[in-house]
Amino acid sequence: MNTLIAITGLGVLCLLFEILNLRKAIVPITIIGLLAVLGLNVSEFGASTSYYNNMIVVDKFSVAFSSLFIVLAIFLVALGHKFYENHQSKISDFIAIKVFLLAGCVAMVSFGNLAMFFLGIEILSISLYVLAASNRMNVKSNEAGMKYFLMGSFASGIILFGICLIYGAIGSFDMRTIQEAGMSADVEEWFYIGVILLGIGMLFKIAAVPFHFWAPDVYEGSPSLTTATMSTLAKVTAMATFFKLMSVMNVNLPETSQTVLVVIAILSMTVGNIMALKQTNVKRMLAFSGISHAGFMVITLLNVTSSAGILLYYASAYSLAGIAAFSVLLYVCKNRDNEDITNFQGLGKTNPLLAGILTASLLSMAGIPIFSGFFAKLFLLTQTLQSGYLGLVIIAVINSIISVGYYFKLILAMYSKEPNETRTGTPFVIYAVAIVSILLNIVLGLFPSLVVDLLG
Repeated sequence: MNTLIAITGLGVLCLLFEILNLRKAIVPITIIGLLAVLGLNVSEFGASTSYYNNMIVVDKFSVAFSSLFIVLAIFLVALGHKFYENHQSKISDFIAIKVFLLAGCVAMVSFGNLAMFFLGIEILSISLYVLAASNRMNVKSNEAGMKYFLMGSFASGIILFGICLIYGAIGSFDMRTIQEAGMSADVEEWFYIGVILLGIGMLFKIAAVPFHFWAPDVYEGSPSLTTATMSTLAKVTAMATFFKLMSVMNVNLPETSQTVLVVIAILSMTVGNIMALKQTNVKRMLAFSGISHAGFMVITLLNVTSSAGILLYYASAYSLAGIAAFSVLLYVCKNRDNEDITNFQGLGKTNPLLAGILTASLLSMAGIPIFSGFFAKLFLLTQTLQSGYLGLVIIAVINSIISVGYYFKLILAMYSKEPNETRTGTPFVIYAVAIVSILLNIVLGLFPSLVVDLLG
């Protein structure tokens, strides 16, 4: 609760800095503030407290995921220093929106009531709608904002309908009451229909097949920093929230629900990887890559009682690699009309450090040792195998092999092609974010127990 209040206060402070004409201080002060919020949040780890009649619940799950979200927000705010340098009069708006977006993320994993859950998801969604369409003079950005708004509103409507049906069956929005009532054999059938609708809405939010069709166009059309936010912070937030919902709703559900999750996971991994192979635009490629990773994360829903630590580890590995990759993309594609692979040609010769960081992040996403992406998939598939899903594990391994194909297409462009331009100096912020995020990824790969055991 203290974390949520502190984040909201920090967002208001960002807006006040604009009024006081202190724009240059907004980014550093926000980063310092987020570091303080991170410390405040970590201090609550191990507590189990509820506030306002169980509207907000602080426990290990919420604190662990909130800490990850705050770290990602720090990186995204830091990258905004150079990304918005041509929009100095609006920088406070962009940074404040990201901070308020973070408040929505924290609310989404700290809810103890479906009303708070929906409030959190709307704060997150509305912030992303604005950011997606923030490049007003760009037709693609306008298209991305409109498409994301329509699809997001559609998904929110489905979620709200599901919440209404659950309330009609149980008579309460409180998660404890819903869990207790859901275990009884005589629960209304509306409850199960509500759970299904809630699940469909969340599958939209994480862009899992067959609800993925909006993601490639929105990722490509949105400003690159907004795409980085959607691909990392927004995606892992939606997945963590989906996991928390299913851990409560997964009571007396028929076995066919697990079969449906298996099919969705297989389709997401396969469609995402096969479509990514055909892409020449790096943002579209990363969008389809994100769809395949959503498929991997959906697998954790098959065993919600013991997968929380694995989901946290996978989300950390994926999002940190994503931040590193987008840091390099922001540098390479700055002031360009597209994000084609040709822009990355010869990067290994003109900027070996950033090329190495991008290579490391792509190898992590592909699941290559020593990076944490490898151990995330290893732990996930080991648990899935122990649960008896041998076929699913085989398909997941095949998909991991397929993913190497399109990741290496980008790596080969950086090292085997001649540079098509001379590159200017790299901003310090790009180096700092890229290096720190990939180092954190490697550290988690070397010491996975640091994260996996947190929610064990």
